[in-house]
Amino acid sequence: MADPLVTKNIFQERFGIDETVLEKILGTTLERDIDYGDLYFEHTSQDSVSLEEGIVKSGDRQISQGVGIRAQSGERQGYAYSDEITVSSMTLAATAARAICEKAAKSKSISVSPIRSVPTPLYSGEQLSNDISIKQKTSLLGEIDAYARRLDPRIVEVMASVVTQNRNMMIFASDEGPKSDIQPLVRLNVQVIAEAQDGSRREVGYQGFGGRYGFDRLTEPDEWKTATDEAVRLALLNLEAVACPAGTMDIVLGPGWPGVLLHEAIGHGLEGDFNRKGTSAFSDKLGQRIASKGVTVVDDGTLFERRGSINIDDEGTPTQRTVLIEDGILTGYMQDKQNSRLTGFSPTGNGRRESYAHLPMPRMTNTFMLAGDEEPEDLIRSVQKGLYAVSFGGGQVDITNGKFVFNATEAYEIENGVIRSPVRGATLIGNGPDVLTRIQGIGNDLELDKGVGTCGKDGQSVPVGVGMPTVRLNAITVGGTEG
Repeated sequence: MADPLVTKNIFQERFGIDETVLEKILGTTLERDIDYGDLYFEHTSQDSVSLEEGIVKSGDRQISQGVGIRAQSGERQGYAYSDEITVSSMTLAATAARAICEKAAKSKSISVSPIRSVPTPLYSGEQLSNDISIKQKTSLLGEIDAYARRLDPRIVEVMASVVTQNRNMMIFASDEGPKSDIQPLVRLNVQVIAEAQDGSRREVGYQGFGGRYGFDRLTEPDEWKTATDEAVRLALLNLEAVACPAGTMDIVLGPGWPGVLLHEAIGHGLEGDFNRKGTSAFSDKLGQRIASKGVTVVDDGTLFERRGSINIDDEGTPTQRTVLIEDGILTGYMQDKQNSRLTGFSPTGNGRRESYAHLPMPRMTNTFMLAGDEEPEDLIRSVQKGLYAVSFGGGQVDITNGKFVFNATEAYEIENGVIRSPVRGATLIGNGPDVLTRIQGIGNDLELDKGVGTCGKDGQSVPVGVGMPTVRLNAITVGGTEG
């Protein structure tokens, strides 16, 4: 397993950053009546290669590096960043951040302790995926293209891509010693287009997977062939799909990726900043019942090699397993340092940012509902007429009231407890607080997603994980393509 001290060496050897420099910059940040300050250093390299029409259509390497400097005073935050890591540029950024939120002259002294590299139990940095040759990556994509076309003559197009990333970060905060981490991330995407034999219709199927591990995992045949099989299956299934009926009906959500509905409709409303400001539908409801009995939802950034897992968040706080809802009772929110300081709650390791050019804020890691004790087949058999939704695409959510609209990418009619025809155009409409109370059955088959989730908030994107068991919902509004 790679030594996380590599992170320290990248910055200290390349930019000459030592304890003296850190003391100077943090001291500048805290020269006035500032409650908290930190320096965030980052070096990220990302490679992406994509194939389409049987040829490599694009390939690029992006390298970004820089420092973000933050000062906090009460609810005010000052933030400035620079992609030039020098004493002069950092001094300017520290002065700007402090000026945004300072209240009065009050000098503070600071001493910087040695860098503490965080142990890496959640992922290994022993293989840096961006060191893998472009030939190996294009070879994998070529195998996927040929394999997908052999599966069925109706597959007329294959698009596949590989993205690998290595993120090196260090945090120097005024309230604790410096910390560093190396965060690998890989992802494989497969999308195919199937055409009906008479040429009357084309449909798309997609599957992807990834996590915090090396590129070699993507090349394992059991992995990429399974993803390709699934993409082809979905495309062919969509060729057979009929128009979805609209109306109010009982819904069964499949396990795994449908947890994205939980993430969007409920998860964002449980982030600390929205609740501190009173703008969430779940504000001031700690200790109250907000969901049906048996519903337990957690955010867990400590799952091994998962896409949403991180050893430490982007403020240096170790991640943890945070119970948000327990047996239907709201028990906690996801917190970063600022909201914790202002509300008295402990940080939960959910302070995340897209890059050094962004302020951290409370964000999810891996958010999922725990399993119940019911058989999934029994939940389906309990529905006389309804919908079985297995996967979702895009959606929209209003955090203030929890209202959501989600498009199902794989769904089936249920009639008399039996799964029938696949349907297209199914849309689930409702609101998060209400849907939690409509849960009438929880399966024993918890699954996490395949490792493709990306969460957006205030213009920032971060990798996340979602999951849930099979769940039965009563009387949900479904928009369709058939009245």
